[in-house]
Amino acid sequence: MRARRLRLGLYADEQELAWVRSLVEDAVGSRKARILGGTVAITVDDGLDFLAEQWAVEHPGRSGGSRQQVTMDVSLGCSLRTWRAIRKAVLTALCPEGSGPHICRVPWTVG
Repeated sequence: MRARRLRLGLYADEQELAWVRSLVEDAVGSRKARILGGTVAITVDDGLDFLAEQWAVEHPGRSGGSRQQVTMDVSLGCSLRTWRAIRKAVLTALCPEGSGPHICRVPWTVG
């Protein structure tokens, strides 16, 4: 098992961050992997500005509230195949695709 990294850019508040953490923990717990460590950092990365813009477009007239641009960086101990399965499971849970237009609960990007 090697250390692998799952890095997400999010536009989230504390409650939504807890939800995303639980998605990662669930995806890891159901596979032969373990979380080695991780960080969540508020970022002023101009490369994530589009997440706030995405929120505004998808939720017209609604305030972003206490949402901030954050980077969640999780170190995982797992094989490459398992890392890919975890990544796919997390991304699918973040914004499940349906047959029609949909809005993600938390705007995100993967790094």
